[in-house]
Amino acid sequence: MILKGSQRAGAADLAAHLMNDRDNDHVSLYELRGFVASDLHGALSETHAISKGTRCTQYLFSLSLNPPIGEDVTEPEFIEAIERAEAKLGLSNQPRAIIFHEKEGRRHAHVAWSRIDGVEMKAINLPHFKTKLNTLARELYLEHGWDLPEGMQIGGGKSPYNFTLAEWQQAKRAGLDPREIKQAIQQAWAQSDSPKAFKHGLEDKGYVLARGDRRGFVVLDCDKHVYALSRALGIKAKEVKARLGDPVDQLSVAEAEALIDRKISQQLRGFIKAFKDKQAEAWQPLDAERQALKDQHRADRAMLSAFHAKRQKDELKDRLVLRTGLGGLWDRFTGRASEIRKANELAAWQAAKRDQCERDDLVFDQMVERRKLQSKVQALRQSQQVERSVMARMIGDAYRAKSLGIVRPTDEARTMARKRAAERFNIGADPPDHADAERVRPPKGPDLSR
Repeated sequence: MILKGSQRAGAADLAAHLMNDRDNDHVSLYELRGFVASDLHGALSETHAISKGTRCTQYLFSLSLNPPIGEDVTEPEFIEAIERAEAKLGLSNQPRAIIFHEKEGRRHAHVAWSRIDGVEMKAINLPHFKTKLNTLARELYLEHGWDLPEGMQIGGGKSPYNFTLAEWQQAKRAGLDPREIKQAIQQAWAQSDSPKAFKHGLEDKGYVLARGDRRGFVVLDCDKHVYALSRALGIKAKEVKARLGDPVDQLSVAEAEALIDRKISQQLRGFIKAFKDKQAEAWQPLDAERQALKDQHRADRAMLSAFHAKRQKDELKDRLVLRTGLGGLWDRFTGRASEIRKANELAAWQAAKRDQCERDDLVFDQMVERRKLQSKVQALRQSQQVERSVMARMIGDAYRAKSLGIVRPTDEARTMARKRAAERFNIGADPPDHADAERVRPPKGPDLSR
């Protein structure tokens, strides 16, 4: 499984992220070890308070464990992987919290350790933790018989889809999948052989090249979100500079934003809004189905949990009870008390094991149901990705038409352009008259002159 760890602060933010049941179908706080508090927010706040006695600013170590798509991993298997990671990192016996998430028919785990040694009152050093986690991840893939990802194969290259949380959240706010954003920029880079060709390639996809605040290259999309070019390409800044020259020759971010404002006319923004609304509306039935399934699964789990609690209580009553008084003294003398205690412990262990198997069976059955729904989700995502690519191309056409200095179109040409865009994105306009459009020959894309 993929293991991704980081040293960090922000106890409250991490607790809120790990207990977020809005973006996850199910969230389960599996274990709190070494804390006084009985909830995650309180536990991580304890670590923050203890860290005040040291100079450590990154007092937490956060780890996520993600199995391959389609693989079912039990809770004990997750715990074994966590224990091995803990030993490799040198965090054995440190306070920790374990949380399970389920999303889109997949289950993954998160662990948060305290880095503060409470006896020595100093932070535990974690040298080369990324290398150690990558080594353990490769071992887990081989042990479970899973196909190794390309990035873990001997001689394999680094995966280009390795995003930070900030990149992911920024891409979600922009309305595009982060993989689409990176791939669009990477395609423009791969298909160009000069700075001018690269700029035109970005314009074709609806992006603008600019100079960042730190004198590096950045890319802006049509909503004026800024992306670091070297990070999107997965190469060093000096390699970008060697190919594109000095960033000082490029527009500043403010100038690029002003350029975007000039290039995108009000009616084009209207097309984009209508397009986004149409795509958002397409998700409503699936969102309703997902929420109904999520509610049903939570109810089933609550019912099973209540059943387990009642059965455990009944079984506890049925187990053998140690006698008191002279009878109890005689039982201890003859060894019968020890036999009863061992029998009770065995029965309790077997009951706990049975309950664990029943929980896993329910979880796996529910994940199968969730995956059926996820196939519909994936199909809609793919179709909307194609639509977004067409929209980005339309924006690129509009940019190029303006930059090439095409004269202001006539009123008839503007009407034809508007109808063409409406037909292209299904927003309710009548089909254009192709004969009239051919005579007028309006520029590609909507009117930008207003």
